[in-house]
Amino acid sequence: MPSPPRSPARPQRRPQPPRRVPRPPERAVRPRRPRWAMRAVTTLSVVVLASAGIGHAVVTSLDAGIARVDAFKDMKNRPRAGHGMNVLLVGTDGRDKISEAQRRAYRLGGQPCHCTDTIMIVHISDDRERATVVSLPRDSYAEVPARVDAATGQRHGPHPIRLNAAYAEGGPQLTVGTVEAMTHVKIDHYLEVDFTSFMKTVDVLGGVQVCTATPLKDAYTGLDLAAGTHLLGGGQALQYVRARHLDGASDLGRMKRQQRFLAALIEQASSSGVLLNPMRFRDVTRAVLGSVRADEGFGTDELLDLGRAMRNFSPSSSEFTTVPIGQMNYQVKGVGSTLKWDPVAAGKLFQALRDDQPLTADRPHRAAAPRPVPVEVDPRQIRVQLENGTATAGLAKRLDAALATAGFATTHQPVTAAVHDVRRTVISYDPHWDRSARSLVAALPGSELRPVPGMGPMLRVTVGVDFKDAGKVRKVELEDPGKPEQNVVRGNEVVCSGGA
Repeated sequence: MPSPPRSPARPQRRPQPPRRVPRPPERAVRPRRPRWAMRAVTTLSVVVLASAGIGHAVVTSLDAGIARVDAFKDMKNRPRAGHGMNVLLVGTDGRDKISEAQRRAYRLGGQPCHCTDTIMIVHISDDRERATVVSLPRDSYAEVPARVDAATGQRHGPHPIRLNAAYAEGGPQLTVGTVEAMTHVKIDHYLEVDFTSFMKTVDVLGGVQVCTATPLKDAYTGLDLAAGTHLLGGGQALQYVRARHLDGASDLGRMKRQQRFLAALIEQASSSGVLLNPMRFRDVTRAVLGSVRADEGFGTDELLDLGRAMRNFSPSSSEFTTVPIGQMNYQVKGVGSTLKWDPVAAGKLFQALRDDQPLTADRPHRAAAPRPVPVEVDPRQIRVQLENGTATAGLAKRLDAALATAGFATTHQPVTAAVHDVRRTVISYDPHWDRSARSLVAALPGSELRPVPGMGPMLRVTVGVDFKDAGKVRKVELEDPGKPEQNVVRGNEVVCSGGA
């Protein structure tokens, strides 16, 4: 459909060529263009919906409703601009805007920390065909640059902190300055979202589908998901992306779930009819007004241009990673335990952003093969006894062989259960070995976990008719929280349809 007209008050830009032209040497950097809001889920929704071409007036009214912040005021000694566009996306606490009922329902008690709960750099390629999302752990060791407090005029020298504390100390400006100093990547736009806008946007999109191979239960956030696929509303989605106490991976595990959720959100926004429905478009824009903060340069033309660029966007167009960690539990006097980046690996990552190079260039674009499910316990350390709970002869023997191939320490001596009409496969386990049980159920999706005190370390699998096909056994691999894997995934590899 025709592109919405631009405001007559702004100068016309040259029309874009229909195809990407190879960049000649020493090419001048393109003028600043739209910046894409990947992590800020609410802002992402706004931008995606702008591609519907509802009209310049509607988007202009949206522009007027976004709160502004001067994130780049008086900044000096900034990195040189590279190719493509870089957006700093931060998710702030914002629990002071949550109702008392929501606080109780979603375990949001306590005082707001006035810090950044999530920090990501989103790089949009120069040809608008790829987005790279790099998660920056909130506990990263950082050194804030010297600055002058705008309110008091007091000078502050550089000093070490955790990265998420930069916001509490100096707001968006110090956050941007600290990230630029650490990465040498010039930030072009700043976008900020809080809890309220996140929940509302997920709700008006009709929820977001996530899947998990293992049960997810976090007493701190109240998250309680069985293994399988779930459609999360706003409140549950907030629990999902905030949960840090599911396993030993803590914040690193949470960042992976945030990336997974973001890929699912992109799929929901691009595959649902929201882009073609003006009423739903209006509802989403109303949901985010007053909750998003953006830098002063992110305006109407940026929303429209970015929306048009995203018309053909899909999860496979995105790639996700976490900045490489060189040392866990890096102790800093006066700060405590931090995560120290790997200077060499992180340097290569941020150089790729500056050069506008994809992180998955060596992998062909194709339908994603199922990835091994990360588990807490090495399957080689999990002892398993199989028993046949059906009338089908040899079923337990076949599943025993399949689990052994997947790496589990089976007995290779399956037995016959006392009952022969088990419909759903049951994993019986001693509660003291619950981590082993969660690792085993990841390989047998859909099985029932049944705690049996006093069983000891041996887990028992009673095979039901639901596992007639031994090919249903999923591959699993140990994920060591002390040695986080620095991998890169495409969005289509982590949404439910991609084998997640």
